[in-house]
Amino acid sequence: MHHTTRELRLAAALVEAADTLSDSFGIEDYLQRLADHCVDLLAAQAAGVMLIDGGRTVSLTGSSAHEDMAIDLLQAQHSGGPCLDTYGSGRAVPPVSIRAARAASRWPDFTERALRHDVVTTFAVPLRRSDRLFGALNVFVPTLLGEPSSGSELPMAQILADSASLGLQNNTVHSQCRTLAGQLQQALSSRVRIEQAKGMLAERWNARADHAFMALRQYARRRRLPLDRVASAVIERSADDTELRREFDGTAGGPS
Repeated sequence: MHHTTRELRLAAALVEAADTLSDSFGIEDYLQRLADHCVDLLAAQAAGVMLIDGGRTVSLTGSSAHEDMAIDLLQAQHSGGPCLDTYGSGRAVPPVSIRAARAASRWPDFTERALRHDVVTTFAVPLRRSDRLFGALNVFVPTLLGEPSSGSELPMAQILADSASLGLQNNTVHSQCRTLAGQLQQALSSRVRIEQAKGMLAERWNARADHAFMALRQYARRRRLPLDRVASAVIERSADDTELRREFDGTAGGPS
């Protein structure tokens, strides 16, 4: 089967979009590469990504090509533009002539700035995975798009955006799993230290382990210290043994 160069470049872009589970993942670089692929595959002047969380814009990223222009055009959409329309509806904004939009008073701030940058056509697609909307991908084109070109440009942009959205979602899940694993490991390590300290005190005082634990816990409470920190001090033999023993005598009524 024969594959065109453009198809191979698209395949490479989709593979790259799936690579979000490494420790070196950076969202700004990731989104800039997405915008770069749009410029490359869609013959655009520039492209930009607007991430939105809870209706608030949290990040603007432009393609390497004409990055300043892309950021400027994203910033110009504070009062309306393709990105906000796409995010609001969850649907793509098909190719729109900047001059026609300007004449119709559609997105006045955005279209005025787009004309200054010699943008002729723009379109946007949602960054979306299932019911979650991450934001929008906006493409800026120096020519007037009409059929049949616009019939392929918009779906290709959506494919890139969908692939990136899946990558972002996978990275979010991956980060949550890593955080949970770290918390569980920390809790396990803390429990091991507490058990070790409890055993050391029980052996030192010739006492029951539960009484040693009660003394350990009471010592931590009185001094408003984390129990794990007190346990570590016992293991390192830096805790005040006299005070600990006083807590033990008061809690357990002395050695058994």
